[in-house]
Amino acid sequence: MAFLSFVGRVLFVSVFVLSAVQEFKDFGEDGGSATKALTPKFHVLSKHITTHTGFQVPAFEIKLLIAGAIALKALGSFLFIFGSTIGATLLILHQLIATPILYDFYNYDIEKKEFLQLFIKFAQSLSLLGALLFFIGMKNSIPRRSTMTKKAKTKTT
Repeated sequence: MAFLSFVGRVLFVSVFVLSAVQEFKDFGEDGGSATKALTPKFHVLSKHITTHTGFQVPAFEIKLLIAGAIALKALGSFLFIFGSTIGATLLILHQLIATPILYDFYNYDIEKKEFLQLFIKFAQSLSLLGALLFFIGMKNSIPRRSTMTKKAKTKTT
């Protein structure tokens, strides 16, 4: 059973590992194609946040956001493979930050082709988030073994 759980975790994080490797190979000095794709989406999200909350999102280089995402995915995946809730938490953090930026279906009319494509990817990303939350919940519900050993009772006659 433990081996099957390990294989399941490896298969689960393959999504994160493969995307981190691909983004790392493409990163370069300018942040790669991920920076070009993410920059307009991030600016639109920043405008939405400013418009609806009045909070001004600080300006920073998008390639730093991509480097952070690569690091979160790589470290979180490594820790998650070995059953760490810290790894799952890092992957949850990545999903919470990346999902609304990458899959901005809310910027498209429901009749557009892009809306459906982005909404499907958004839903898939939410399912990954749900699986990570389920993992943490299951890890916290399993009782821990006591490290203290029971002392043998002495017999009284």
